[in-house]
Parts: sequence; C-alpha cells; structure tokens
Amino acid sequence: MPDAPVIDLQAIDNLRSLNPGDNDEFLREIVAIFIEDTPLRIADLETGLATSDTAKFTRAAHSIKGSSANLGAAALGTLAEKLEHQSRKEGLTGVAPLLALLSSEFQRTKAELTKLITAK
Repeated sequence: MPDAPVIDLQAIDNLRSLNPGDNDEFLREIVAIFIEDTPLRIADLETGLATSDTAKFTRAAHSIKGSSANLGAAALGTLAEKLEHQSRKEGLTGVAPLLALLSSEFQRTKAELTKLITAK
C-alpha cells in the first residue's frame, strides 16, 4: 500500500467540481466530517470486536468503506472492505491485525487530507 498514493486526487477534484468557486469550503467541510466521524466508526469496530457484535462491526466497516471511497482514500477503503467481507463470511475471528492496519492507515489518510485542505 505505501506505493499507491494515500489519496486519489481525481476524487478530490470531483468533490471540488461539485461546488466550484467556493475556495474549497465544501471540500474542507467533507474532510472535517470524515476526520471527525471515522474515529467513531473505528471505535465501533473495536467495540464490535470486543463484544462479539458482528453486525455492529460489519456496519462500521461498511461505513468507513463508503466514506473512504468518497474522498479517494483507496487503501483505507480496501482495508475496510476486507474487514466487512471477513466479518460477513467468517465472523470476527482473526480481524484484529487488519483492524490495527486500518487504524494506522486512517492516521496516514487524515494527515494527507489535512495537508490537502490547508495547502491553499
């Protein structure tokens, strides 16, 4: 995953095109929501794992997958998708290492998004 860009800039451009001329206000708002919400979804993953609540875990993984796709965070989305599929098909056994990877990938994603919205 380190070889691929953390954020697909085409997705960012697509978001910018939704509200042209707003000086990236819309993009900053979307990024802020993502940065605020994703740790809550990660906490849901951790709680779901700790309490063996597969449904909660799967919903949280699905949510992260979707929001990551919207912002072009492909690596994060791929990890969330793997967690979602694994929890649906095999339950929560063995998901902890992948969850740890997702948490660290979120930190990389957050840093890149923060750079993008503060670069202007």
